[in-house]
Amino acid sequence: MTDMVVWADGRLREPDESVLTAVDHGVTVGDGVFETCGVVRGSAYALTRHLARLQRSAQGLGLEAPDLDEVRHAVDQVLAAGTTVGRVRITVTAGQGPLGSGRTPGRRTLLVVAGPARPASTARVARVPWTRNERSAVAGLKTTSYAENVVALARAAQVGADEALLANTVGELCEGTGSNVFVERDGELLTPPLSSGCLAGITRELVLEWSAAAGLPVREALDGELPYAVLDEVSAGSAQLLLTGSVRTAVPVVALDGRPVAVGPLSARVREVYLDGEARDLDP
Repeated sequence: MTDMVVWADGRLREPDESVLTAVDHGVTVGDGVFETCGVVRGSAYALTRHLARLQRSAQGLGLEAPDLDEVRHAVDQVLAAGTTVGRVRITVTAGQGPLGSGRTPGRRTLLVVAGPARPASTARVARVPWTRNERSAVAGLKTTSYAENVVALARAAQVGADEALLANTVGELCEGTGSNVFVERDGELLTPPLSSGCLAGITRELVLEWSAAAGLPVREALDGELPYAVLDEVSAGSAQLLLTGSVRTAVPVVALDGRPVAVGPLSARVREVYLDGEARDLDP
């Protein structure tokens, strides 16, 4: 972990230094929220949007809102101290608490960690048998309760993929374990609506905004417009996929379930639009 830079409790720490109590609620029950920013030209990319979502997730989980000035200070410190930084992760937990699900009021833990990232320019995805619950109490929140994502991603890795694609409980295409998905078909690029239970991804948001400004046919799908079975169209070659995420940016999918798939022309164009926007503004 020597390539990691850690900030906790108001200062930088050694990467192998213990910084959490054994009864931190983020450890015992996954009671926390987080954000991960890609690092572009030494800055945490789109930090203002990420911090706004961090606040929304904290509010949705019933956590005390983080001090954004403190978060920005911590981000500046880890970026200044790192030499191979490619991503920054900001984590807020409910702090020290009981072993059960109840909380101790007035507690909070803030951690900021910077480390390397080696994003690929394409993605390989796989279908998995598990679903997102679009009616969950934490649907749409970026929480630290990531065990189901770990299991799904491990299944995808077994067939040589680097991302898993999930349906929701009513059979709609939802999202990846750490990405949003877009489907290119019939001359449009569509992404599942937030009502599907997917996360409101920052890169997803920028792709929608910048594509609209460029006059490209990219939009949020209507409810029910993208069933999970649309992936059969991808396998058959009549549709294509694009993934978005804060570290991976916007990348076309080149394999589904271990089989090659074509890159859509609109997906390739949207990637160009995104990279151009990223180059213009570090905090859009």
